[in-house]
Amino acid sequence: MNVENILEELVKFNTVKDQENTAILNYIEKLLKNKNFKTEYKSKCLIMSLNNKISRLGFLGHTDTVTAGEGWNTNPFQLVRENDKLIGLGTCDMKGGIAAILQAILETDWDKLKYGIKIYLTYDEEINFSGIKELIKFEKFPNYMIIGEPTNNEVMNSSKGLLELQLIFEGISAHSSLLNQGENAIEKCFNFLNEFKMFYYKIENEKNDNFEIPYTTMNIGKITGGNSINIVPNKCEIWIDFRIINNSHMMLILNKIDELIKKYDGNYKILNQIDSFVSKDKKIYSTNFITEASFIKSKYKYIMGVGPINPHKTNEYITKTSLEKLVEQYKEKIQKICK
Repeated sequence: MNVENILEELVKFNTVKDQENTAILNYIEKLLKNKNFKTEYKSKCLIMSLNNKISRLGFLGHTDTVTAGEGWNTNPFQLVRENDKLIGLGTCDMKGGIAAILQAILETDWDKLKYGIKIYLTYDEEINFSGIKELIKFEKFPNYMIIGEPTNNEVMNSSKGLLELQLIFEGISAHSSLLNQGENAIEKCFNFLNEFKMFYYKIENEKNDNFEIPYTTMNIGKITGGNSINIVPNKCEIWIDFRIINNSHMMLILNKIDELIKKYDGNYKILNQIDSFVSKDKKIYSTNFITEASFIKSKYKYIMGVGPINPHKTNEYITKTSLEKLVEQYKEKIQKICK
């Protein structure tokens, strides 16, 4: 068995929204038990470790994928080879990474190493991070963790934080010909945004050159409100996404929203609040996306996976060259950390 064979089997499982979660975990569990690994925990997550060795290193991956969508030229649940391309749903995000982890484990002579490893597999990463949220309630992760998200074989050791909010503004409906009898919720929302933006521009001026986009970003992703052109809207909802370079920005943003939201008859709820992190290494290489690494308290966290980076796209693929290189990179990490 080689890494392509493993990836081929993983792609066959339809894990869109965790549909075949049990089946894919059973496959991986059986594969690792043949290498003297034991199951420590199994729900919709799976934790396995090497028998009789202290775990100094952990590998983490999520088994779920996004929906395939339309426009695929091939069966998304069948690995298709086209020259150096390996095409299939989840090949990039992140069954390619899991396949490389498994192959690296199978090719390692564990009798020659002092320390062992743990492998963590989670679910529902694509939507709510439910799997990793389940594990961090009781699991103390090893000091060294590798997360197999796609990075085109580069090693990333830091990530921005994430704050996602839904804000709701209330008004009073009235016919537009009787405007004085109503309160326009959309206008309240716009007034809030205008005032909040003046505050945000100050934060935006603070830079951290470790990140490709070196400042905290603000994206107004969605806005809904109103029913008709001639009715004063009594409700307006808006969804905002912040990618944060400094955890102090998180509280500054929330404090400002607390101050302004009451002024404009609104309320809000936090959809996601994830701290930024920087591993304790001399050189910093940063991702532009959020991964499960952000939830883990390990001292050294590395995000390293296959390429090219094209998750969530029609005809998702990786290259055979990248996949085989990743196996060797993982084996080198195992040898270095577990010796």
